[in-house]
Amino acid sequence: MHGQHARPTSTLSSPASAAARTPPPVQGGARHSRRGRITGRLRRRILAYRAVEFLSTHIPDHSGPGEECLLLVHVRQVVGQVHYRVCTHCAQGVITAMTLDERFRSTGLGTRALSHLRSRHPGLAWRSTLSMRITRDLLRRMRIPTVTADPHCPHAGRATV
Repeated sequence: MHGQHARPTSTLSSPASAAARTPPPVQGGARHSRRGRITGRLRRRILAYRAVEFLSTHIPDHSGPGEECLLLVHVRQVVGQVHYRVCTHCAQGVITAMTLDERFRSTGLGTRALSHLRSRHPGLAWRSTLSMRITRDLLRRMRIPTVTADPHCPHAGRATV
């Protein structure tokens, strides 16, 4: 019996009696408990900033030249889209649609996507045609004015990208 000589011979300290004396672990411990609301929000925000990539695509013959889409991709899955039109002759950009998965709302991903558009197309004046409650606050924070009609650029007949 290898290693038996180092163990005490008392029956009071045997492993079976030690397990009988110690109370079972408490089930409401913090180690495996559900994360709180603030911790979960912070975790989603970090995930949105670290693991989401932006891919820009041109939409051919969708609603005219200059129509593009910014895809927000997380682990080979599209979690959001921003549809927009750009006219370099007028130096204006119009955001026509914006979608974002429910789990990525309130994480700052919308702000990051619009900031990405501004940095990708510098010098453009941005407007929006969106009037949904979810996007209205975001556009107000980003200082992007909302227009009531869907304005088409006079250069829409030509390629403007």
